[in-house]
Amino acid sequence: MKVKVNSELCIACGACISLAPDVYDWGEDEKAEALPGEVPPELEDEAREALESCPTEAIESY
Repeated sequence: MKVKVNSELCIACGACISLAPDVYDWGEDEKAEALPGEVPPELEDEAREALESCPTEAIESY
């Protein structure tokens, strides 16, 4: 599983970072970004919960 954050939709609420700090972090533009690469299997549930909690649906998985 990989995830990415659409910076045009992100409102920098920080929900994803609070729910999955090992998967998401603040980018240089002060919006959330997903850490590169595959999400480790043990973090997939957290990553998915953050994706589902995003108020602007800025996170997608692929």
